[in-house]
Amino acid sequence: KVGMRNFHLIKHGKVIPAINVDRLWALVSEQTRQYYKDNTDKAPVIDVVKAGYMKVTGKGVLPEQPVIVKARYFTKEAEVKIKEAGGVCVLCA
Repeated sequence: KVGMRNFHLIKHGKVIPAINVDRLWALVSEQTRQYYKDNTDKAPVIDVVKAGYMKVTGKGVLPEQPVIVKARYFTKEAEVKIKEAGGVCVLCA
């Protein structure tokens, strides 16, 4: 019956691993966070795709520290929270 609804069903084809905004800083070491807290002229680049995630969702709070986040997908809430903290969302293919 599966073929009648969806021809050639690939079960893992629609899985998108996601990470919440409040867990973004867990991908970087604590000393990196402290370094960029002191040097505010630069912002750290957090590549979510290298960590194994694709999507950034907007649950939780983000510290008031600018950050550059690279991911394939962003929810609207995540974009708003990252930009309010002074950061940038970069889309990667």
